[in-house]
Amino acid sequence: MLMFRSLLTAVAASALLAGVAHAQDVKTAEALRDKALNDRLAWDITEDLTTNIGPRLVGSPGMERAKDWGVAKFKALGFTNIKVDQFAKPSWTRGEESAELVAPYPMKLSIVGLGRTIPTLAEGIEAEVALFSTYAEMVAAPASAIKGKIVVITQPMVRAQDGAGYGIAGISRRAGPVEAAKRGAVALLIRSVSTSSSTVPHTGVTTNGADVVTIPAAALGVPEAEQLERLAKKGPLRIKLKLASTLDAGDVAWNISADIKGSEKPDEVIVIGGHLDSWDVGTGAFDDAAGIAITTAAAKLIGELPKHPKRTIRVVMWGSEESGGSSDAFLAANKSNLEKLVLAGESDTGADRIYSLQLPKGSEGHPAMKAAIQTLSPLKIYFDKNPAAHGGADIGGIEGAGVPVVNLNQDASRYFDYHHTADDTLDKVDPIQLAQNVAAWTSFIYLVADSDIDFRALGAAAPAQARH
Repeated sequence: MLMFRSLLTAVAASALLAGVAHAQDVKTAEALRDKALNDRLAWDITEDLTTNIGPRLVGSPGMERAKDWGVAKFKALGFTNIKVDQFAKPSWTRGEESAELVAPYPMKLSIVGLGRTIPTLAEGIEAEVALFSTYAEMVAAPASAIKGKIVVITQPMVRAQDGAGYGIAGISRRAGPVEAAKRGAVALLIRSVSTSSSTVPHTGVTTNGADVVTIPAAALGVPEAEQLERLAKKGPLRIKLKLASTLDAGDVAWNISADIKGSEKPDEVIVIGGHLDSWDVGTGAFDDAAGIAITTAAAKLIGELPKHPKRTIRVVMWGSEESGGSSDAFLAANKSNLEKLVLAGESDTGADRIYSLQLPKGSEGHPAMKAAIQTLSPLKIYFDKNPAAHGGADIGGIEGAGVPVVNLNQDASRYFDYHHTADDTLDKVDPIQLAQNVAAWTSFIYLVADSDIDFRALGAAAPAQARH
């Protein structure tokens, strides 16, 4: 009887200790959250990268400087296991660009070549315009309406908190040049994939490659696209377009990573980060210096604790998101240890406030995730019951290979006003909203890192979920 009572006492004590440990984790997460709200590191990183490095297009001197900057930043902040993984990535360099409405009257047009577009001949292209209000309208048109003409697509983008309008409007940019080429067009101009009314045009990658049949393509500022739409209703239009660019098939890019080493299970790794590259037309503050800053600052704050959490936190600065390649390279570099990647998350929708949390399937009932939902609530972040998916372009490869992902969803209401433009600059970043991002990432990642949660097992055991 005495032995049984002793056993009960031991079990009760163990349960109490477990409860205290969990409560301590919550207290630590809350303290990290509150500290992050008043911490300047994310702002300083964003300012440093956009000011001292500037635009960071793959293959440019700016990207080379950014690689060295990333290594130096990790060292200065006390990260360990710093790695630079090089991978092959053909680079594209923009040259001189111009466009002009020739008829019914002369007018210069604000354009920017789409990323990786092929150039025109040196003398440019002048042709009659075939204007369509949507991509679908262009695809449905007979080739006779398009052959020999410069196609103009004026499809607008819808503003939405979750950025849902981007995928719909973006097809003109991604697939438009190839589809217009199939129908005999000589060039393509699209209304910028943008939620603003600015004359500043938006670039962004289009379909390209040695085996791709395409045509020169550029984006127009929104008012110019609307002006062409009005003019086309009154009579024929002619445009002259010049685009210059070069391609280096033998270039490289880099994924840079560094760790806050786990104290008990250092081989179990949580991957977070943003992408280091940017387009050449702005300084890439929203896209994606802020994502680099948010995740680096979050990991640094956790690393300042007297004792690191159990698991390792790995921050990655992916080196070629805008034109692709870093996801496949990261997957290839981690194929032998995918089972040790506990969770992955990417910050790549600017710097405005996080409004919702999506967790890996079946994990919301785990104590650590209950604590996370509770800790994020004062930041005005709600739990979205739809399981996390499509966690980011750079983690798409490892997500497809089975690594669980988390979505800390940012308000994208104004992100696509500045995305891929010369206006993507530091002044667009709100320090208060930036700090809210850091607070969310810091507290959430700490709770995962100091727990034993197994997202894969929970997902496998969970019943099929209907979308809410």
